[in-house]
Amino acid sequence: MSKTIKQKRLAVFKSNKRGYYSLIIFSFLFIITLFSEFIANDKPLLISYKNEFYTPVFKVYTEKQFGGFFETEADYKDKFVQDLINKDGYIIWPLIRYSYDTIKTNSTTSFPSSPSSENLLGTDDQGRDVLARVMYGFRISILFGLTLTILSSIIGVIIGALQGYYGGKVDLLGQRFIEIWSGLPTLFLLIILANYIQPTFWWLLGLLLLFSWTALVGLVRAEFLRARNFEYVKAAKALGQSDKLIIFKHILPNAVIATITFMPFILSGSITTLTSLDFLGFGLPAGSPSLGELLAQGKDNLQAPWLGITAFVVLSLLLTLLIFIGEAFRDAMDPRIAEK
Repeated sequence: MSKTIKQKRLAVFKSNKRGYYSLIIFSFLFIITLFSEFIANDKPLLISYKNEFYTPVFKVYTEKQFGGFFETEADYKDKFVQDLINKDGYIIWPLIRYSYDTIKTNSTTSFPSSPSSENLLGTDDQGRDVLARVMYGFRISILFGLTLTILSSIIGVIIGALQGYYGGKVDLLGQRFIEIWSGLPTLFLLIILANYIQPTFWWLLGLLLLFSWTALVGLVRAEFLRARNFEYVKAAKALGQSDKLIIFKHILPNAVIATITFMPFILSGSITTLTSLDFLGFGLPAGSPSLGELLAQGKDNLQAPWLGITAFVVLSLLLTLLIFIGEAFRDAMDPRIAEK
């Protein structure tokens, strides 16, 4: 019994060792950074005090609850608070005792400080731990890129499907609009809009979505223009099936296979755009963990080469992994696989 198409495609993907191991490494790094709060944080993971347990990562506790004087949130980096807790309990800290916005106040050297046993990748020019910011920034980049890729792909697939299926004036007017829209200087428009709107994660996502949905339209349109004259589509029309059913049930599944191969490349492009905007100062709000902001710090602090080197290595690794994964997916989704 011959293998199914899915099994063949999986076998082809695994045979591409570069892409297969890139997916494993990327998945591992992404999963690790999803739990950044439990790995890099200035709050303890668990506190045992007078036979009661506290989880500062999830809940705010006042200093008074640990025998202190203030009703404000306890400063767990303060030695006084630590002594209060250790007197009648213990503290379990994360591996890195710094969050992305924690400023190292007890440093005896100027910032940015070089890598040390306490700060493995050093600190930036504001005294924040670089490793912690890289972890949080890596996560934001991936989540932003994935969200933008999925939403823009959905819009692009729908518009491309409508153009390709109906053709005629719908296709003609749609193509002219896309040609004009894709010709706009996207980066400059985003910079102009950023001067009038305080960028946040969702605002920036919406602005980029306005211009990124065109990436898959041409591919999906071509697939529908080719498939709408196939015998099974004509048979479905003869049986009286609705256009909606024909588009989403008969043609779209075949077109989606071709679009999946492009998604890792769209993801890498989305991450690059976010990094560019952050580097120029028009991206995420000031203070947000960002790979682009780390690159900008490396440019402004040439006497601290670890900043630029760290940003370059992380971005190079991330984009290289995505490109290798995309190449493996492209080979696995090759239509000729089904014929073998």
